[in-house]
Amino acid sequence: MKDIRILLAGNPNVGKTTLFNSLCGVHQHTGNYPGVTVEIKEGKRQINDHSLFVSDLPGTYSLSAFTPDEQVARDALLTSNPDAVVQIVDATNIERNLFLTTQLMEIGLPMVIALNMSDLADEQKITIDAECLEKNLKIPVVRIVARNGEGIEKLVDTIIRVTEKKTPVDYKKIEYPHSVTTHIAEIGNYLSSHVSLLGKLSPHYAAIRLMEGDEHLEKMLHDQGLVIPFIDKCDPAERDGIAEDILLARYRTSEEVTTCAVKCSMGAVMPADLIDQVLTHRLFGIPIFLSCMWFAFQITFSASNPFLVGIEYLFGIFTEMMNGVEMDPFIRSFLADGVIGGVGSVLVFVPSIFVMFILLSILEDTGYLARAAFVMDRFMHSVGLHGKSFIPFLIGFGCNVPAIMATRTLQSKADRIITIITIPFMSCAARLPVYVLFAGVFFGAAAGNVIFFLYVLGIAVAIISAMIFRRFVFRDEPSPFIMELPPYRKPSGLAAAVHMWYKGKEYLKRAGIVIFGGVLVVWALATFPVGVEYGSVDSLAGILGQVFQPLFAPLGFNWQLVVGLIFGFVAKEVVVGSLGTLYGGEEMLESSLAADPTLSPVIALAYMVFVLLYFPCVAAFGVIRQELGNWKWTCIAVGWGILVAYIVAFITLHVGSLFIGA
Repeated sequence: MKDIRILLAGNPNVGKTTLFNSLCGVHQHTGNYPGVTVEIKEGKRQINDHSLFVSDLPGTYSLSAFTPDEQVARDALLTSNPDAVVQIVDATNIERNLFLTTQLMEIGLPMVIALNMSDLADEQKITIDAECLEKNLKIPVVRIVARNGEGIEKLVDTIIRVTEKKTPVDYKKIEYPHSVTTHIAEIGNYLSSHVSLLGKLSPHYAAIRLMEGDEHLEKMLHDQGLVIPFIDKCDPAERDGIAEDILLARYRTSEEVTTCAVKCSMGAVMPADLIDQVLTHRLFGIPIFLSCMWFAFQITFSASNPFLVGIEYLFGIFTEMMNGVEMDPFIRSFLADGVIGGVGSVLVFVPSIFVMFILLSILEDTGYLARAAFVMDRFMHSVGLHGKSFIPFLIGFGCNVPAIMATRTLQSKADRIITIITIPFMSCAARLPVYVLFAGVFFGAAAGNVIFFLYVLGIAVAIISAMIFRRFVFRDEPSPFIMELPPYRKPSGLAAAVHMWYKGKEYLKRAGIVIFGGVLVVWALATFPVGVEYGSVDSLAGILGQVFQPLFAPLGFNWQLVVGLIFGFVAKEVVVGSLGTLYGGEEMLESSLAADPTLSPVIALAYMVFVLLYFPCVAAFGVIRQELGNWKWTCIAVGWGILVAYIVAFITLHVGSLFIGA
């Protein structure tokens, strides 16, 4: 049995994660836009007497590592000592991908090129001579279509064959100017006598990186007391010129290889170009995006409603069956009010979440969400946000946690901090049950419009917050936004269903662990002390709610709503579970809310606004702390969210009462 460790490397959005899923038989989330993978994912595949250990690296255009996710990819390539590197190359854009190839070749690791999306290249009448490509680069090239598994077996066989070779690699040499080659040789010879300080870098590659101005490597050597004579004495302008010569040589190599191996049919206007003229139009682009989101929320509410009614009916049957069984009243209360009333109140809204996930998956797979980010760039830049921040915002509609992690694709620290602070205003799927419940009870047929308003409000608050932080805290301009638009793809029903299931399954896990624990705590607080009426003001829950209720009196929230908000700090799903427990069970929740004289449509709207904007959950808190790296900005992020939630909910209550009525 032989272990083979391989790294999957490549530009963003070339299909690395799709290939990873195909190789390892797992279902990591993929998306037709850059930035989905922001940390290393690992998997395993057994092939006869070989065990393939596969690592999926974040996408990177080069090894210069300007962003945290690119640093993760670079460090893995330079320090993990894999048996082989598989570079996934977009067959529709080979020349741009080959720039990274020129850098990977110089590391000196065994390589295989997986020419992905070959079917799209054929559709675009791009003729690729894989043998010519392989001959020029001296690297094995395998054509694949990762989405349907085409060519995967051949790729695996090639990987095994490459790793079993004992001869040193001999890739195409990049022809640098004579002066650059001389300097590289001199520095490489000097470093050869200090190999122990280079870690796993070869002296030749380390010399190239130093000539390119790799400050990280230069600092590492300097900290160990090693000063490179030429680098130390070199004029900054001269070093910039050398770095530019190296860059141009790599581009020239990419162009020469592409010219030999790739032929394109020129002149034909592709359907995608015509579609882009409409979807990315400077006037129509944003209205089209808002219309798509409006339809998505309308479909979410209307399509899931029959399932919601059916699940409510089933839980009603369970409650009746339980009431017909002789058991201790305390146990009956635990099962009926705690388990069915609490967890059942949350599970009722699972269909809404599943529908939302499948719609977002379809929008991702088609390539439209990347174009939405492009459309929003001009506006985002004008309000102090980086255009690339819109991608984490979109991810935040599913869950704020991976969205916060996706900010690693932002190069500027200021851009990352502002984006992380504003992401919690994106309405994640965990908040959706709260909207569906209150909008359904208090707004009836207009529920879909209300939910759409909340999502748009979250975006608006995020933008205003970004303007404030950019104006008063970070006064520098957002860095430029450069993004490659992915190809349009026909959404796969199976892929969308798998994405929906795995995202929905995570929600169900939370319902079974976090939410279940949360609502049981609420049930205990509503039950004790022994002898008081369940869920009354005399219970522990009532006492807790009344302690904090005066703080929320200006917002019109009763003590039950306040308890829901308190436990919502753990997870937003617990809000509905808490209310279901306090109001006497899942089958009574909607009617109890509608009959509560302290509630009204405008108070319900203010409550939904507060849930939208205040602290997302404990998991998000942990990730914010991890990504920001200090408690100062973490506390600012949490405090800002709570402050904004209170102010906007207050405005909603008093302005909304003029139109909706108290």
